[in-house]
Amino acid sequence: MNETLRNSVKTMVKETFEGPPVPVKGSWFTNSEPNSGIFGVLEGMSCDLASMSIHGTTLAAHTDHVRYHMWGTNKILEEGKQPEMNWGQSWDILSVDEQQWNRIQVGLRNEYLSLLESIDAIEWNELLANEVLSSLSHSAYHLGSFRQMLKVVKV
Repeated sequence: MNETLRNSVKTMVKETFEGPPVPVKGSWFTNSEPNSGIFGVLEGMSCDLASMSIHGTTLAAHTDHVRYHMWGTNKILEEGKQPEMNWGQSWDILSVDEQQWNRIQVGLRNEYLSLLESIDAIEWNELLANEVLSSLSHSAYHLGSFRQMLKVVKV
């Protein structure tokens, strides 16, 4: 893959999770305030809030679903094939305690860091490019979902 395109993909993935670079000079698609990516939205969120049912799902379930999707992406990038996945199970989280909530967030951060490393290391082909871009799109979609869910609970 062209180095310029690889760097662009990493920039978009980073903005999805970390928000725009600091100092903020604008953003590509997130809010332009610091910490407006997924990690900033989740930062300081209590396990009680993450467990609150909002239109039939929880922020904890959304967060773990993003982690699970990224885990699948990372497996494809590492092994070249789709792992066996149970998408329904990725939505089963109805409530979390502090330890579970921390574990989900650490898992998400680890999958994110693995994805960034893979973007630099993989031999790109159409399948892998589609997989990385779908992970970016999927994560950005859920960033919007997090923001909308938080509006419902007025945090």
